[in-house]
Amino acid sequence: MSSNPPDRTWLVAVAAALWGTDGLLRLPLAEALPAATVVFWEHLLVVLVLSPLIPGAIRALRRTGPREWLAVLAIGGGSSALATAMFTAAFKLGDPVTPLVLQKLQPVFAVLAAYFVLSERVRPGYAFFAIPALLGAWLLAFKDPLNIQVAAMKAALLAIGAAALWAAGTVLGRLLSTELAPKEVTTLRFTVGLPVSAGIVAYQGGQFAVGWDNALGLALLALVPGLLALSLYYVGLRSTPAARATLAELAFPVTAAVIGVLCLNADLSGTQWLGLAVVVVSVTSLGWHEKVRRQPMVLEPLNGRAHRRDEERTPDPQRQ
Repeated sequence: MSSNPPDRTWLVAVAAALWGTDGLLRLPLAEALPAATVVFWEHLLVVLVLSPLIPGAIRALRRTGPREWLAVLAIGGGSSALATAMFTAAFKLGDPVTPLVLQKLQPVFAVLAAYFVLSERVRPGYAFFAIPALLGAWLLAFKDPLNIQVAAMKAALLAIGAAALWAAGTVLGRLLSTELAPKEVTTLRFTVGLPVSAGIVAYQGGQFAVGWDNALGLALLALVPGLLALSLYYVGLRSTPAARATLAELAFPVTAAVIGVLCLNADLSGTQWLGLAVVVVSVTSLGWHEKVRRQPMVLEPLNGRAHRRDEERTPDPQRQ
């Protein structure tokens, strides 16, 4: 009988906090470049960094089945390339708040997908963590939570689509974590996402070339909220059920709000500060509960091979 792996909800939250630095870099780029161009360069730079790992990741994927292949295609093409392009376009078309607000729907999508795809079940007590976290995220999104306005329907639909694709990425990433090491999932995600992002640029008739004045911003965007955050995320997701991870991902809007105040001269209202505190307490409490209590809120039936491997396993050429 194998022991349960250590809970790493906290690591998912750290990765999501790094995503919170995204707006600091993406907003200036979204104003200077088409959304699809930004996403293409994100993927290209990361693939160049990860290029030595691509052959091993492909060999590992070939040892899996069609379900895992489809999951990689969905994550790379949908959750990585298409969702990021939609989210960037939402920033450009609407106000900077609407995309972050509608991203709060991601936990709802993720819990439903985790139930149908992974057969994860949540105890009734899960609501004591999930509902305050979602309400806190809602308070955080608006200066006046009783006067809610969505800036533009097109921007809203793009943001909702991105949230649904990211939720699918959480669930499918959890599925892949039972068969592949975190570095392999990260490598495959960006490798598949690169041609998809290039196709989006070509379809929209956009530009591939960028000026040197945007080079530093693109590099930081690709490597910090991109490669570093996603690498930590998949390590954490390996031993964190999707229904729990999706709440930890609310560290993203919290960090984005703090950076907005400290770096972008944003001004939070009293209810927004309250929402920030509620999200932090809810997510932290869920992580603590799952770590110390005998009965976790999220029950996972997964019996993949991942828990019998080292997280940084080296592909064995003699393995069948």
